[in-house]
Amino acid sequence: MNKLALGAMLVSFGISAQANQPAAVPGEYVVRLSQQAFEQENLRIQNELGMEIVRKISPQSKAVLVRDTLVRKAAVSIRTLEAIRGVEIAEPNYIYTINRTPNDADFSKLWGLVNEGQLDPKGRPGVENVDIDADKAWDITTGSRDVVVAVIDTGVDPTIPDLKNNIWVNEGEIPGNGIDDDNNGYVDDIHGYDFVNNDADPTDDHGHGSHCAGTIGAEGNNEIGVAGVAWNVRIMGLKFLSESGSGTLDAAISSIDYATSMGAHIQSNSWGGGGFSENLKDAIVRSNEAKAIFIAAAGNSNENNDSGAHYPSNYDVPNVVSVAAINNSGERASFSNYGLNTVHLGAPGRNIQSTIPGGYDAWSGTSMATPHVSGVAALVLSVDKGLSGVELKERLMNTVRPMAGMRGKTITGGVVNAYYAVTNQVAPIDPNDPANWETVDYSLSSPHPYEKDFDQTWEVSLEGAKMISVHFSKFETENKFDKVYIMDAEGKVVSEMSGNNDGAYSVAVSGSSMSIRLVSDSSVNKYGFDIDKIAYK
Repeated sequence: MNKLALGAMLVSFGISAQANQPAAVPGEYVVRLSQQAFEQENLRIQNELGMEIVRKISPQSKAVLVRDTLVRKAAVSIRTLEAIRGVEIAEPNYIYTINRTPNDADFSKLWGLVNEGQLDPKGRPGVENVDIDADKAWDITTGSRDVVVAVIDTGVDPTIPDLKNNIWVNEGEIPGNGIDDDNNGYVDDIHGYDFVNNDADPTDDHGHGSHCAGTIGAEGNNEIGVAGVAWNVRIMGLKFLSESGSGTLDAAISSIDYATSMGAHIQSNSWGGGGFSENLKDAIVRSNEAKAIFIAAAGNSNENNDSGAHYPSNYDVPNVVSVAAINNSGERASFSNYGLNTVHLGAPGRNIQSTIPGGYDAWSGTSMATPHVSGVAALVLSVDKGLSGVELKERLMNTVRPMAGMRGKTITGGVVNAYYAVTNQVAPIDPNDPANWETVDYSLSSPHPYEKDFDQTWEVSLEGAKMISVHFSKFETENKFDKVYIMDAEGKVVSEMSGNNDGAYSVAVSGSSMSIRLVSDSSVNKYGFDIDKIAYK
């Protein structure tokens, strides 16, 4: 079966694939059939082509999972399938992977909810107010148990103390009687479903899904652990990613269709991978038709999704929200994908403390950013219950808090904000954004192009300034390999930049001076940078 990966954790899983080809399960295909030809072509695929129909993907889908019993190239199998009358599309079974003021004991570690400049769980200093203003929103609402969030992931551990009271229950099903009481196609699905093992126990055996669930809806003000964005909510656990963090296209479609058919208002998706899939897009379209919102991680490759699509976050469906990650200083996290035309907004995603089976831990990734947005969406629905998924998406986008790290990197140029979303207000400008400061002209350039194995540092100062930042009129280095380090007056690295950052400001540095260091490797060399002004306050 096609395997999907969690989009939030900074973890690499060893899935083999040809260069530049999305990973897929060898010999397996997701095939969509016309309604008229469904039964007839099922038989033909099996009897004439030597292929096995493994199962129908979901009750809502016209797609089936096909396994080719002959050894042949994927392109040959796909051409053979698509030559059959009634086959609308045949695709590889792509592999996806994971992309990770109450009295709660660890509340001070939750900088993404309330940031007072404290250290994050890994000891990184923060910037005050770089958060989603959760505490202000909680004065208005802490959520509603009428709102259901589907966590489509590695499952959810229902025994975690901070989660156990917020686990969704399928009231149409009688536990343990071996009967599909609600006639939804699944037996004894009390808390969701496990599409990895095809059973009714979606308990998390990895940790990623539970971590995401905790950010969305850990019970707040209960004197233990952490608090979610929404203290009151129902979490539907849908497991399609295995204990190794990977899952398949067919299981992803089944999970989305289950969430849609069972009435989940919000579908939270911290995973990505594979190529474009018409069948997966169809499932998301069905969620849109059901007025759900589909929130997805933008990916962890520090890539521009405008030029290289990341799925499912790049699907052009009206209810899809693509989420980038910021750190506790308001910068785009170094791993986070971005896209001025394809990524909608940002959210906290670096060193995020949340629930895991057996305790709590701090993880990083756009997977951790995504549940912040899902939690805010749940808060909004608790006060405006009639919003459709598209209307909810518009609310989230229209009420972002502008932030320098997202400007020019996302459609909105901002970070999700619980308070402004709940109250439906436009947020004020970001006072920490150097684009809003005074500037003076200043000229500094690296060599064009810089050399291989290059290492040079420049000093920049502006007498009397309390904080400074430099503006790069042009910035191009070999992405991920050649880097520009921004250092404070004491030589401490406060930020690093790589890739294409034309028109960007550096992170702001306290004091009147900073250092800029360009370091390259021994292979590709690029243009370098030009600085044309200093911003200060």
